Amino acid sequence: MHGTKHFATISPFKPAKEFPVKRMQLVLILATALAVALGGCSRQNTTDQPKAAKPAQPYEAVAAQGKGFTVGAMMSANTVYVMFDPQCPHCGHLWQASLPLHKKVKFVWIPISIMGGKSVPQGAALLAAANPTELMSEHEASVLANTGGISASASISAEMEQAIKNNTELFNSLGVESVPYILARNLRTGQIVTNNGALSTPALAEFLGVDQP
Repeated sequence: MHGTKHFATISPFKPAKEFPVKRMQLVLILATALAVALGGCSRQNTTDQPKAAKPAQPYEAVAAQGKGFTVGAMMSANTVYVMFDPQCPHCGHLWQASLPLHKKVKFVWIPISIMGGKSVPQGAALLAAANPTELMSEHEASVLANTGGISASASISAEMEQAIKNNTELFNSLGVESVPYILARNLRTGQIVTNNGALSTPALAEFLGVDQP
């Protein structure tokens, strides 16, 4: 036989890289779990929704056309827009995460209706609230406790109903499938940024380009 045969040496020890692989698997599992925990709510009605043409500048379109309630740093020149459904628990998580940033950031929360019959009257109640921060906190605490949110009259004005319908059509035109949906201008970079789903307070601060509280 010509040539030399080479045989791999079999070591009795496990490869040194086995632990990092297992650790990476654990990291991926935890990251997946976090993504689920801080995800978003998709529309319950799966039928095709009428969509207007997608705006060329979504942030400017939402700023001009969305009707919401304003909380946080009212004097801030930079506004963060959050499109949400009142029945979405992930929106409740984002609301709670945003509270520590209220001294630094102006938020406009824009209610839409993609998750059932309660969304419109609850959205209307929040839009009409004299103290939206207090009522929204009460509402989201109830949603997260699985008690359905605030009680809201099904009898709402045509103006309020149309406002939420318009908000929902605007949301549909963006091609977004779940809430909460955040549109903002990062304060550090000046770039328009968007995000689907809830974020923790530190992640939200980083996303918006503000210092953590």
